Amino acid sequence: MVMTFACPVHACALLQSADSLVCPQGEIFAIRDGIPRFVDGSTYADAFGAQWKRYRLTQLDSYSRVPITRDRVRRCLGQDLWRNLAGKRVLECGCGAGRFTEVLLDRGACVISVDLSDAVEANLQNFPETARHQVAQADILRLPFQRSQFDIVFCLGVIQHTSKPERTIAALFEHVKPGGALVIDHYTYNLSELTKSAMVFRQILKRFPHDSGLRWTESIVRALLPLHKRARGSRLAQMFLSRLSPVLCYYRAYPELNDDMQYQWALLDTHDSLTCWYRHLRTRSQIRSTLESLGLEEIVCGYNGNGVEARAWRPVKGESPSKGM
Repeated sequence: MVMTFACPVHACALLQSADSLVCPQGEIFAIRDGIPRFVDGSTYADAFGAQWKRYRLTQLDSYSRVPITRDRVRRCLGQDLWRNLAGKRVLECGCGAGRFTEVLLDRGACVISVDLSDAVEANLQNFPETARHQVAQADILRLPFQRSQFDIVFCLGVIQHTSKPERTIAALFEHVKPGGALVIDHYTYNLSELTKSAMVFRQILKRFPHDSGLRWTESIVRALLPLHKRARGSRLAQMFLSRLSPVLCYYRAYPELNDDMQYQWALLDTHDSLTCWYRHLRTRSQIRSTLESLGLEEIVCGYNGNGVEARAWRPVKGESPSKGM
């Protein structure tokens, strides 16, 4: 599979020169370090780019030796899609360093991985381009593809960090082909989210330069993670500590991670939590309503993982997709 890029402004096919993609209407998009760049200048996602380049291996199952990401992908896709990924054309939006890319490729999918940030550089380093994998830096709201081309549009851990989640979901839907599936997740409301000190830290740290944000979150984790480790045997102590400390840790959620991996995951996810510019919350009914308004069918939507997980199918005109679970 080699996907032809289309101009995100004029929707026409792009012509490739040595170091750029050229639109017949005059737009020019650079190819830098082997990656087509459809994003010009800095964006609200720049901190994520710095994060994923610093921690490019941390959440790969092949690195942690624990199938955390594989289990998450399988659950979100559902058994039917999971069993039949081989050969499917998948658009992976918000690819980061490639924790999901790895699983999708391992299952035989043909994957185009895009990200708003320069995290695509870490993705390409982890998973070089092949006949089944392409990488591009692009905005979900201005994706460089003809519409309705993908069997699966896959977007986990991303939508809550965009400026307008409903608009983002609609933009993703445009690239699902008839009979294809949209697979997404989104943070949701909970008492823990609303009572943690992270909300205060985030308002400060997200305004720091990226290098400073990385240094500060690393200092916070080094200072406070040992307290979380000591409290891991007591649910009450861990709940109390998590209200005061902004550190995200997984001693209870993923006890199978060794101490080094616990530290790396805490560094990565604490930085993710404290430096993101947007952090929206939605209920299950709100996500379902958005999917229904777009005309998606066979919607599976529930609370799991990081909040709400959903998958749904774009109907073939005149018939219901009737997909298995």
